[in-house]
Amino acid sequence: MTNPCSIAAGDDPPVIMACAGRGCASCIVTPYSSLRERTPANTARRRLRVHEGTPMEATLLETLVLSLGAAGFSAVVAARLGLPLTVGYVLAGVAIGPYTPGFVANVSAVNELADFGVILLMFAIGLQFTFSDLRRVGRVAVLGAGAQVILTGLVGYGAAQLLGWTPLESLAVGFVVSNSSSTVLTKVLSEFGEIDSVHGRVGLAWSSVQDLSSILLLVTLVSLGDASSGSVGMDVLRAVGLALLFLALLVPIGIFVIPRLLEHLAGFGNPEVFVLSAAGIALVVAVLGGGFGVSPALAAFLGGMFVARSDLAHHVLGEISPIRDVFSALFFVAVGMLVNPILLIEQFHVVAVIVAIIVLAKGTITALLTAAFGFRVRTAVLTGIVLAQSAEFSFLLARVGSDAGLLSQQVFSVLLLGAVVSILAAPFCYRLGLPVSGWLDRRLSLERTEPPLGFADAPFGGHAILLGYGRVGRVIASALREVITEIVIVEQNRNLVDELREQRERVIIGSASNRAVLDRAGLARATLLVVAIPDPIAIRRIVDLARAVNPKVDIVVRTHSLGERDELERRGATEAVVGELELALEMSRHSLLRYGTSIEKAEALIARLRSRESGHLSAE
Repeated sequence: MTNPCSIAAGDDPPVIMACAGRGCASCIVTPYSSLRERTPANTARRRLRVHEGTPMEATLLETLVLSLGAAGFSAVVAARLGLPLTVGYVLAGVAIGPYTPGFVANVSAVNELADFGVILLMFAIGLQFTFSDLRRVGRVAVLGAGAQVILTGLVGYGAAQLLGWTPLESLAVGFVVSNSSSTVLTKVLSEFGEIDSVHGRVGLAWSSVQDLSSILLLVTLVSLGDASSGSVGMDVLRAVGLALLFLALLVPIGIFVIPRLLEHLAGFGNPEVFVLSAAGIALVVAVLGGGFGVSPALAAFLGGMFVARSDLAHHVLGEISPIRDVFSALFFVAVGMLVNPILLIEQFHVVAVIVAIIVLAKGTITALLTAAFGFRVRTAVLTGIVLAQSAEFSFLLARVGSDAGLLSQQVFSVLLLGAVVSILAAPFCYRLGLPVSGWLDRRLSLERTEPPLGFADAPFGGHAILLGYGRVGRVIASALREVITEIVIVEQNRNLVDELREQRERVIIGSASNRAVLDRAGLARATLLVVAIPDPIAIRRIVDLARAVNPKVDIVVRTHSLGERDELERRGATEAVVGELELALEMSRHSLLRYGTSIEKAEALIARLRSRESGHLSAE
């Protein structure tokens, strides 16, 4: 019986010319010896083309629907199981990829959409990164994370060499396993209520430095891929020269043009214009970088760093986050489509080695380095555990290494499988580590005190947040200033923001319903949230968000109907003030006093009227 699949031997990777759509031995079973084979180094861009010319090939629309549907379903399942959403996205990609039975999405189309996701992901990371943040995280994170990345990379390189992989493959493996996921770290710490613990803060700072190192590793991978054709010296010099030329062009634009452009666009007060413009900036910078031979992902990161100089950076981040999340999900789906799950069985011992490097080696190195900076044993052990995993940046580095021709398809799949297993193991390792770290701490710490951390606590807490500084907001702000000094005002009008800054008020420019803006205002630590904007849809969103972020915050909002008041209070508002009712009652108060009614009697009558009219209007 002839094999239904014919493989063009000259293609890299092999192009499956025909298949029944359910896979076969030739498609999905690869002998271990092929793990030792390098793909041709001159591959500039790798695209796995599956089932071309067959009825099972999906159109772009079908692929988009299938990819997003699979991602959404897998995300729900992952959330219900308490797993990071990235795991669900990757598994969704495996399910609709060429290595599993059933309908196969168009891999090339998903890759193109995923490229947009990578650009937005890196742009958003750049928006959140500043060198002042790097200075604040302290030497434990800067020196410790730097040493950990190097040592873990060396362990990964050595293990890959022992497996018989090529030096360039081994180097790429070292890069991939050296990084940890801040998303997984945050989720694990949040589930156990230890996000503000010492090891939690050290771990988050450590992870931020790892993110920066990932950018450097990303550049190195791209350079190695470009230089692997032979003339390494000239290729590297040419790449460096083009990169410097790109920076020379980008720096003045980023400093003088982009911030002013964003302020001008924000003045329109139209969220759609702002979102499209922000996404456009990310894409233009990425395309411009690609024209100079710079990785589009790196160019987008640099663009985000320049936008971060503007006081609208948090507003930009909040507005593009929904688009980023959709296309980032497609990126992880695309990663999963390139994973061959059969290798988990065939090459179980190889996957186990990768998991051991990520979990055991990296965790141990991190713990020892943390202890070397004077932290207690419990803090050191738990810091090592929360960082003993790999996810989004490792996926990105693996994808770039694969595209650059440094990783074969099989090694790529093994690396991703190892990263996914490390994510699945993270919460269980942390649960086990809590009693073990406590036991070790009691025997080995010798009453050691924790060293002071180099990064500061939150600048404020227990404060009031006022959303909107219009006619209503001004009056509320004046009243609050009589009793408290810690007030943070959020306002979108640039003129009002400038006026408040002249008065030395704490003010943040941006949309009141923007999650990133509210985070910057310190919503998680606020005592009072006053919503003085008139937009009913935005108010609902703010109440939902505020109650989810800070269940204890007191929320007072304005509204125009009692039906809306009931809905807002059902959603979690502490008090919803109906403007027209309060207007009528105040006018009634004045009228009663004019005719000689005592203040006490007037107040009692107003209270009865408020109760009666509230019930009457609610019934209407």
